[in-house]
Amino acid sequence: MSYVLNQFVGNVAAPPIAESALWLEGNSSNLPAINLSQAVPSYLPAPELAEHVAQCMKDGSANLYTDILGIPPLRDALAAHMSSAYRGSVHHDDVAITAGCNQAYCAAVTALAKPGDNIILPAPWYFNNQMWLEMQGIEVRTIAAINDNDALPRAEHLAAVCDDRTRAVVLISPNNPTGAVYPPALLDEFFDACQNLKIALIVDETYKDFLDPARAPHNLFARDNWRETLVQLYSFSKVYALTGARVGSLIAGPQMIEAVEKVIDCVAICAPHTGQKAALFGLQNLDDWKQQKRLMMKDRLDAMSMAFAKYASDYRIVSSGAFFAYLAHPHVNHGAREIAMGLAQQSGVLTLPGSMFGPGQDGYLRLAFANVDASLMEDAAQRLGRYRPQA
Repeated sequence: MSYVLNQFVGNVAAPPIAESALWLEGNSSNLPAINLSQAVPSYLPAPELAEHVAQCMKDGSANLYTDILGIPPLRDALAAHMSSAYRGSVHHDDVAITAGCNQAYCAAVTALAKPGDNIILPAPWYFNNQMWLEMQGIEVRTIAAINDNDALPRAEHLAAVCDDRTRAVVLISPNNPTGAVYPPALLDEFFDACQNLKIALIVDETYKDFLDPARAPHNLFARDNWRETLVQLYSFSKVYALTGARVGSLIAGPQMIEAVEKVIDCVAICAPHTGQKAALFGLQNLDDWKQQKRLMMKDRLDAMSMAFAKYASDYRIVSSGAFFAYLAHPHVNHGAREIAMGLAQQSGVLTLPGSMFGPGQDGYLRLAFANVDASLMEDAAQRLGRYRPQA
């Protein structure tokens, strides 16, 4: 090869989901695979949503580019939804529609930081967040998100890792990978700390729809000054089973929205029109369907918790919620990658090792239970309970 690749990209590890999928090729257990690696809903979109999108394709109303920031009715509807759900104030102009939540994150980071700057990620982190920062030459700084009694980061730890090149801290709630739900008071503390430090607070709420809608996830949108500090990321992918449609959002103040518009235009021009039509239909018509799926996920989590208590109690559930459970594995003399590969190849159960989620995570496994029916949880737990790493 005569050309030279960008060393920042070259130094980033391979995508973890694609890498781990290869481990099942060595499955010698003669058991059907149970895939607990990726957060993908097992159910199809609502039939009426699928019919609506098909009609939009047939009549030509979803075949062209949209405005860079998204179709106006979707921006209006999402602003109204967030204002209601959070008992706050979000306007049309605060909303950018993106090609999934990953693009929202990448656009926010690109708008905030340049090579040599740094952004804080609680560890364990969502690996795509860390990968993008490293590709951009942005330093990753960490604070702990696993403590003695919980899986919650602490706002008071920010100042110790900040300097004049720190641009933001990134929180995910419900969390990926731990499933932990961050209390409103904790998010208030982070907001105040970020304001004092003059950095952005990026909050990824991809999985918010799997929380009880009777209680607001936080109170930040009710603050008069939220646009000075908060950048909220969201995805329609999980709640409406639209992972392939690539539609998410970013909500922020005017300067961030102006910068993000430039990024979106250069990367994707706009989010897929069909995805936007699907998201709008979901917001306007599928509240009851959405709550049914929320309760389904709760049933799966309950089934998993009971199964592990009965058949795999050596695996301690550190935290769980939404689509995820984070387990402390019992094989203290073996690393998480070895355990995850062994489970795939000897037991047919695909999990992700904690080592894929940052430093200090070698004692953990992540389970994404969203694509596994509750009836399979006992089988999965029994296989983990029987597994013994090779000497």
